[in-house]
Amino acid sequence: MAELKKTEGKQNFFVRFGKKSSKWFREMRAELKKVVWPTPKQVMNNTWIVIATVLVVGLVISLFGIAANQVISFLISLAR
Repeated sequence: MAELKKTEGKQNFFVRFGKKSSKWFREMRAELKKVVWPTPKQVMNNTWIVIATVLVVGLVISLFGIAANQVISFLISLAR
């Protein structure tokens, strides 16, 4: 084991990089095989949920902005 570490440090940078990157790609490929991919129906359902959520949150933020603008305008008119 110690001999392996000593020789590994003496290897060319490109050799070490090639070994590490190929190991990384092998491990990545193995992990991607474990992934349970969604069906097209699930993707469409999740897409509609995201679109609806974005619209609702945008509406709430817009209403808050309008209300804040009205309150600030009212406070400014009181100060005059």
